[in-house]
Amino acid sequence: MIQYEIIKRPLLTEKTTIQKEQFNQVTFEVDPRANRIEIQRAIEQIFGVKVLSTRTMNMKGKIKRRGRIIGQRKNWKKAIVTLMPGEKIDFFEGA
Repeated sequence: MIQYEIIKRPLLTEKTTIQKEQFNQVTFEVDPRANRIEIQRAIEQIFGVKVLSTRTMNMKGKIKRRGRIIGQRKNWKKAIVTLMPGEKIDFFEGA
């Protein structure tokens, strides 16, 4: 897999912002077929940082209802990447 296919997008929420500030952890939505080693290598190559550890979890899509029609959002995979001390990733550098 290509690194840019493995890492889909960063997750920017209140919880991930707190994790970034306190624990030096960054959260990404990743390809469901990717494993921890592939994710770690992709982060190191794309952002040029050193990764301490990687935790992954499969997120089940929520069931949504619109009237009588019941549907489901897609299942996806989340990766929480802990960076080495002194390393950081800035998503909004110039903003």
